Amino acid sequence: MSLEWRGAAVAPDDEMPSPESWEPVSVPGRPEGFAGAEAVAYETTFSDPRDESDAHTLLVLNGAYAHTRVWCNGDLLTSHDAYFEPLRVRLPESEEYRIVVECRAPADRFGGLHATDQLPPERCVPGIWWDARLETRPDPCVSELSAQPQVSEADVTDATVEVSATVLSEEPLDDRITLSLRPEGDVRGGGMMDRARVSTDEETTSVTYTIDVRDPSLWWPHDRGEQSRYVLSAKLDDDEHSVTTGLRTVSYDDGLQVNGEEVPVRGVTLLDPTAEDVVRAVDANANLVRVRAQGTPPEVARACDDHGVLLWQDLPLSGPGSFDNERGTNLAARLDATYAQHPSFAAVGVHDEPVSPYADGLGSGFLDRLRFRWRAWRTGYDSTEAETVAGAVDSVPTFPVVGPPGIDPDAATLYPGWRYGDTADLPWLCSQFGVGDVVAGFGAGALGTADPVDTPGFDRARHDRHIDDGVAGSQAYQADVVREVAEGLRQRRAPVVVLDSLRDVGDAGMGVLAADGSEKTAHDVLADSYEPTQVVLSAPSPGERDVVVLHDRPESTNLTVEWDCNGEREQAEHTVGPFARVPVDTLTLSAGDEVTLAVTDGQRVVKNEYTISQ
Repeated sequence: MSLEWRGAAVAPDDEMPSPESWEPVSVPGRPEGFAGAEAVAYETTFSDPRDESDAHTLLVLNGAYAHTRVWCNGDLLTSHDAYFEPLRVRLPESEEYRIVVECRAPADRFGGLHATDQLPPERCVPGIWWDARLETRPDPCVSELSAQPQVSEADVTDATVEVSATVLSEEPLDDRITLSLRPEGDVRGGGMMDRARVSTDEETTSVTYTIDVRDPSLWWPHDRGEQSRYVLSAKLDDDEHSVTTGLRTVSYDDGLQVNGEEVPVRGVTLLDPTAEDVVRAVDANANLVRVRAQGTPPEVARACDDHGVLLWQDLPLSGPGSFDNERGTNLAARLDATYAQHPSFAAVGVHDEPVSPYADGLGSGFLDRLRFRWRAWRTGYDSTEAETVAGAVDSVPTFPVVGPPGIDPDAATLYPGWRYGDTADLPWLCSQFGVGDVVAGFGAGALGTADPVDTPGFDRARHDRHIDDGVAGSQAYQADVVREVAEGLRQRRAPVVVLDSLRDVGDAGMGVLAADGSEKTAHDVLADSYEPTQVVLSAPSPGERDVVVLHDRPESTNLTVEWDCNGEREQAEHTVGPFARVPVDTLTLSAGDEVTLAVTDGQRVVKNEYTISQ
């Protein structure tokens, strides 16, 4: 049942909000008129929605940011403090209802990216962002259902699904709940069905059960296999509830493994995630999205499942400053439980960018490198609390600290050619600071429009140090940085490479797409650089440079490689092994040379073009 809502900015206190006036608002949503408000109240009224077959009315809120209280007819029913976790509230019986929901910006450190200047204020309005609806259910009923798949890393045919169901009942109950797990669509394998006992004198009870999966069909990233899914259903008398899940293993040991097999990660960061962005990530040849320092909307997580894109989910914690360790641990455990049913769920980051940038504007000379090392040495970060929080996550690998070189991060953010130095400094950064295996952010900013006005998170002064010739020059520079760092990291066999970022949130930014989804110059460059099998130059600069085949597939392949330098074309046949890096020839290049490289396995041709700069 849909609802009509009114809203008002309010001063937070302990009482139910009573603003002098309300105005119509769209819920779910982020009413721009309340941008900058510390707290916003939302009100809706309705008559009893039940028919004669219904006994329970549930208010379902999803994405209630960030600290939420709910009143019904003047009585406080519940409070909630994790917006990524669905809030389901059973409403008392009444002929008429007045619901008031107050959403407050967090007073603690767990506002994530929405508590920084990286997003526009209108995207950070306290509110019900993702879903708001009423459900009516019979008695007894299954009000909540969750699934956590478990697959043995030693034997992927050994699979179970851990089921948790919440049952509502007005009378003492002694019954059995029917649980079924069936393949979705054309997935091979049969269904499973079992019954679990429900016996209680309480109005609400939880039922847990383990379903063994026979002949499991596994979920894979889109560049490695099919996205098999299963539908879990729980039936109690006349009521049935279902969720969709999938089976896979994910681990990290010198690289990400899915279902026991190595999967080189080519990822992009999402700053304002939408389901469309997941499709755009696939178009850019990415197989992972990192949702940075915020919760992932359910439709985005489902899109990752559907399109075979791995999901790196951060805790909403970003920027310098201490945080409550106990609160962080609690949130991490709840985040893990919330996303565990999604087969795309692959990693969790805890503390994003925990120190202020310390090397902005440094160049590539000897003295600049000394300054870089000195500043890095002076920039300390104690990772103990972040590691403790990460310990609350047990279903996927964790990266407790995501930040710059010099603080011993678990996942590094590297910005040569943008924040400091130039792209040729990448090998020095990696070797000097022991980073480069897991890269959670790299790239450069660029204008999306000729006269940008709204540019959250975009450093125009930094941009202007590199570029001074308008949109075309800005985007060309970004494309060069993206290409050189992406290809450099892949040549170094970095197992996890994530671009910062896919799409801008304003008129300019780090995205290879503008805010409206239109492509900047760097988009196609990234897509080329992220091709699983590609041929690249060892460096796009004058001198003797190797032509190198990058092959990120688990099988050996016969390839034809072709290179054209200023119209002179050559070709060679090569057999490359799994996950190979193979130099096939050496070119002597000068400034201004035009180089086109191509590789084919007989079915698909992939090209890469360069103009050699000084």
